[in-house]
Amino acid sequence: QVQLVESGGGLVQPGGSLRLSCLASVLTLNDYAIGWFRQAPGKEREGVSCFSRSAGSVYYVDSVKDRFTISRDNAKNTVYLQMNNLKPDDTAVYYCATRRWHCSWDGNAYDYWGQGTQVTVSS
Repeated sequence: QVQLVESGGGLVQPGGSLRLSCLASVLTLNDYAIGWFRQAPGKEREGVSCFSRSAGSVYYVDSVKDRFTISRDNAKNTVYLQMNNLKPDDTAVYYCATRRWHCSWDGNAYDYWGQGTQVTVSS
């Protein structure tokens, strides 16, 4: 059974950085797209970034472009989300999710989800 485990969340001051990790068990990352989503209290879940199967395509929501970077280490079966210049609006629980082949901004299109990791940006 596919399992995704996120880590790396925490409390950081505005302008700070965090790196989230998503460790995937069982599946081979080359066959899957890995998406990062977030959900803040009282808000809908939002797609943040995605790494497609081809590894040649990555996607970012406009609000995180030039601040967040998604990357993948196939040998470790891990996808990372490097988050720089964090803002209070980035505060949320961050989830990674996976589906076959291609990225989607629709969370319902994903088959497996991690448990989430809390990111809090506050002074």
